[in-house]
Amino acid sequence: MAKKKNAKAEESKEKEEAVESEDKAPETVSKEEYDKLKEEFDTQKDQFLRMAAEYDNFRKRTEKEKLAAFDNALAATVEAFLPVADSFNLALTSTVGASEEFMKGLDMINKQLENAFKKLNVEQFGERGEQFDPQLHDAVSRVDDDELEEDYISSVYQKGYRVGDKIIRHAMVIISN
Repeated sequence: MAKKKNAKAEESKEKEEAVESEDKAPETVSKEEYDKLKEEFDTQKDQFLRMAAEYDNFRKRTEKEKLAAFDNALAATVEAFLPVADSFNLALTSTVGASEEFMKGLDMINKQLENAFKKLNVEQFGERGEQFDPQLHDAVSRVDDDELEEDYISSVYQKGYRVGDKIIRHAMVIISN
């Protein structure tokens, strides 16, 4: 019991000394010491700001990379379906003499395919009458067409597709002279 009282007495004495030392006026520092501490503080602050900026840049870069990875995966998937869409469009245009029910079924399937592309933000381009753009179109040949001005699409072999700004496939076209 006496040990406990002694321990408590020592503890309260230490607390009093700590309070007294806090009440004392702070020590003055020399100009050299102050300049040295300020320089060290400025260095630490600069390092902190640089690290915060690096982290922010890293966060932004990884966000862009994540979006780019999604766009690339979407483009690759859509590209795999383009031959099917081309074959289907060819079937729609070459069904001379087919029954009305058959044509109606093909048309329904075509609309489903177009809606699926629309949900994925896939756009078709390359129509007759559009101005030729080498960024979007591959010119296969040139023909004389009195109805169109020079460098306009006269006919389309294969439609082009894009997702946003990313070209999945260029349109294959014939342009007018």
